Amino acid sequence: MRRYRPYPLGVILFDAISISMSRPDRPLFSDISLTMSTGDRMGLVGINGTGKSTLLRVLAGRQDPEGGELRPGRDVRVSMLDQDAPLPSGKVLDAVVASATGRAETWEAEAALTRLGLGDFFDRDTAELSGGEAKRVGLARALVAPSDLLILDEPTNHLDLDGILWLEQHLADYRGGLLLVTHDRHVLDRVVNRMLELDRGSAHIHDGNYDSYLLAVSERAEAAASADAIRRNLAKSELAWLRRGAKARSSKPKYRVEAAKALIAEKSEGPARPAELHLEFPTPRLGDVVIELDGLGATTPDGRQLFAEVELKLDPRERLGIVGPNGAGKSTLLNLMARRVEPKVGDVNWGTTVSLGYFSQTGEELDPQLRARQVVAGPNREPDWTDARLLESFWFDKDSQWAEVGTLSGGERRRLQLLQVLASKPNVLLLDEPTNDLDLETLRSLEDFLEDWPGAVVVVSHDRAFLERVVADALIIDAGRAFRYPGGYNAWDEARKAGDKPAGSVKQTSATTKPKSAKKPSKQSSGRSSSTLGHLIRAAEKKIAKLEKKKTELTDGMAAAGSDHETLSALGAELAEVEVGLAALEEEWLELSEEREG
Repeated sequence: MRRYRPYPLGVILFDAISISMSRPDRPLFSDISLTMSTGDRMGLVGINGTGKSTLLRVLAGRQDPEGGELRPGRDVRVSMLDQDAPLPSGKVLDAVVASATGRAETWEAEAALTRLGLGDFFDRDTAELSGGEAKRVGLARALVAPSDLLILDEPTNHLDLDGILWLEQHLADYRGGLLLVTHDRHVLDRVVNRMLELDRGSAHIHDGNYDSYLLAVSERAEAAASADAIRRNLAKSELAWLRRGAKARSSKPKYRVEAAKALIAEKSEGPARPAELHLEFPTPRLGDVVIELDGLGATTPDGRQLFAEVELKLDPRERLGIVGPNGAGKSTLLNLMARRVEPKVGDVNWGTTVSLGYFSQTGEELDPQLRARQVVAGPNREPDWTDARLLESFWFDKDSQWAEVGTLSGGERRRLQLLQVLASKPNVLLLDEPTNDLDLETLRSLEDFLEDWPGAVVVVSHDRAFLERVVADALIIDAGRAFRYPGGYNAWDEARKAGDKPAGSVKQTSATTKPKSAKKPSKQSSGRSSSTLGHLIRAAEKKIAKLEKKKTELTDGMAAAGSDHETLSALGAELAEVEVGLAALEEEWLELSEEREG
């Protein structure tokens, strides 16, 4: 696509001076000052509800700040993807062309729409689009508009994997200034060179990409803890000196004693969220029969086949990712599995022990006029202290608990929806684009939870980092075909990059079916599915990591022991046990890996 003329590097795009904003129930941020110049490619991060989308609108000049001032650069052209911006009426192609500079740019609009999976939507009326389709049209409009500063709010939402890869390359090539909010960690790592973190109303700027930002946050936390310890130690020394040295309790020594006591008692600023996200809910036992698909098929309203004769048996420890381009039928398949839609072709059978939790793409199912505490309590009772405690453990403070759903941020609504699903105590989770609008901290907590959760998980997602962490196998849906690929999205993506495109099979007889491209001769099967083996492999890897850490600690301890033979003997014996355990675990890991590949 054509690139518009950028300013030379270092030219100021805007100056934000002491910006402050609030929402009806509480302040968002205050006294934020930021200068952005050409060459800056900034990722904006922060927990849900900190005001990221609001700050973007202020910096784009679309919303006036309540305090402070925005000074835009001279003749700077700003293009923005806003989560809530409506589309103009009319045809999709005309709506995108209108963002460019004239009819000569029609080819650019067509190219952007095609790469974003909307090649068949040129003549579709914008009023007929789904929410995800409208978001992609809005992204195309932002990308083709002439701009010196490009501001994007969650641009990867509703894109398929190929669309995200194209967008990632497009942003890497973009020559203007870039300000980006996204939960896609791969995009942040590749595209940005600065990070802006919103934390409890303040802004912290870090040079480098997402990986560098994580390191800086860790170092900042360690420095804060060290400074707090030094402050307390100094206060204790001061207090001890005063108590020893004061011969009489005059007002001055008394004042200093009280001041020292106050300094010791003073609490340092803790993390923005008080503890880990509470995701530990009871999980009913799941039997051997989970969800079985028998000859399942589906078509679009106009008769196009999405998939046919899909046969699948989920394992009790299933970790399956459904992957494919937009429009392939991923959400349709998930809705059929959830019995939200009755199949016209084939059958969906549930085991008698299945308790299903379904996490849909958006929080639109929540009544915007209900308060968060009423959502958790449900329609049959009044909210009480148990709901308040549960909401607090899910990072909803008192203000958020009483807030109407419609006033919550998109990420807060998604987190409330997730709480509602998990509180129903499911043993089978069907997740449709669960990463949309969740902040990075919530995402990491959800990934950790799903890694060890005892139930079955099926997820539709285009988030590569999430798929890498959670999924053991992938069900690929494309061009009317559906086939299972062991190893998840990464294994399939590497195979197709290498030119090895397994034909697969629409018909899969069980959860352990392999595509025809598997070349290794199989050993005698133990009967364990690929998902179960994947779980056992990850568990072994965790144990190996713990023993490796213990081995390092013991080795360091022996080095520090010097000539203390008693200590050396005890540490040496413990080290020998650790090495034996490591050898056994490494052997177990190898056998499990061979069994899974066999």
